[in-house]
Amino acid sequence: MPIAFASLLGGMTTLIGTPPNIIIASYRAQTGLPPFRMFDFALVGVGVAFIGLLYIIFAGWRLIPKRRGQTSVNGLFDIEKYVTEVRITENSKLKGKRLSEFHSFVESDVMIIGLARGEERRLAPSPQTMFAKDDVLILTIDTENLDNLLTSSGVELVGSEKIGSEELESDEITLMETVITANSMMIGGNARTLNLRKNYGVNLLAIARQGRRLRTRLDKIRFQSGDVLLLQGYVDTLKEILATLGCLPLANRGLRLGQPRRIISSLAIFGSALLLSATGVLPVQIAFLAACLTMIISKLISLKDAYESIEWPTIILLGAMIPVGETLETTGGAQLIANSVVNGAHLMAPEVTLLIMLVATMFLSDIINNAAAVVLMAPIGISIAQGMDVSVDPFLIAIAIGASCAFLTPIGHQSNTLAMGPGGYKFGDYWKMGLILEIIVVIVAMPLILLFWPLR
Repeated sequence: MPIAFASLLGGMTTLIGTPPNIIIASYRAQTGLPPFRMFDFALVGVGVAFIGLLYIIFAGWRLIPKRRGQTSVNGLFDIEKYVTEVRITENSKLKGKRLSEFHSFVESDVMIIGLARGEERRLAPSPQTMFAKDDVLILTIDTENLDNLLTSSGVELVGSEKIGSEELESDEITLMETVITANSMMIGGNARTLNLRKNYGVNLLAIARQGRRLRTRLDKIRFQSGDVLLLQGYVDTLKEILATLGCLPLANRGLRLGQPRRIISSLAIFGSALLLSATGVLPVQIAFLAACLTMIISKLISLKDAYESIEWPTIILLGAMIPVGETLETTGGAQLIANSVVNGAHLMAPEVTLLIMLVATMFLSDIINNAAAVVLMAPIGISIAQGMDVSVDPFLIAIAIGASCAFLTPIGHQSNTLAMGPGGYKFGDYWKMGLILEIIVVIVAMPLILLFWPLR
């Protein structure tokens, strides 16, 4: 959680630190003023991030409930305790049956993750694989279900040494821990309804929630946001499958840093885009789009990788919310809300109204995407500022700061969601450190906004 919160604080400091800042810059341009530059947000953001980090480091972490969380395959899921080998005998009910028929003969909570036939060893075998006498099946199963399997199917236990996670991987097959994101298609479903093996070619080996491995039958567990899954699948397709399912990898055992030449070239292209946008030579959107195109043309990344890296749910959400924001402007809705605020605030100083906008955006970003929060609040903030005959800049900066303060829930930002599973956190754990952090942000941000972006 401290790492997740620190990433949000750091995003406040530059134009490209978080998408809401880029959106806010475009709204400023709509008022006739030039867009915010690369480091305009640093005037307030650096101070807020610095004080926020001091709080997290010296006091905030003490408010987090102690949960049991692990981050490694061997630590969280303890593979060795649940993987064993059984041999199909002459009289086994599984002899002559296909893998796809396995669960119709065996009701135990068991997953076949490998098969050995003579000298041949197959990991994640095909559902059409037909079992034969003396086939050795590699299973994930607990002790109780193993006894049931031996009795019901007529297989015999192979007295081999313990099998570790490294033996369940090969050049083609890998194990990967993934976390279910807030917009995943898996939420509410289970392994049976999604049919992960048949439809996606992956084996679900284990599920952890709030830092603890779930012992219930895997096909009975309904997936939730923040669940950590241990999956086995093909190296070439697993990344694409995770994107389809709406999961993000927590640990990739086959992670490669790439060739040094590519790293240097990529950094040079990124640095050039950063320099061009920081100096105002090119708008930030043009500079970084050009950088992406340059990387694709120079084959530093493939078109497929670039396509898969796009967060399509966020794009769709913004595509839906931007018309809502424009409708607020064109229909006079934003002006109506602003007039109501201005009329109700005639006894209040503009600073108080600015404070209300900051806090309102904070709470909104805790329940919806931060970019969507900006799209909704920016037109209202501009209309309020114009109605009070003050500068729009402090209102836009306040909205940008507020949008980066999703500290109360795990659903406000994907950084919080990613930390939920490995940290073993519950939904209600976030506000215990986050509420005080949001108060600190308000206390620090308000004078800085008024100092560097005066109302008049």
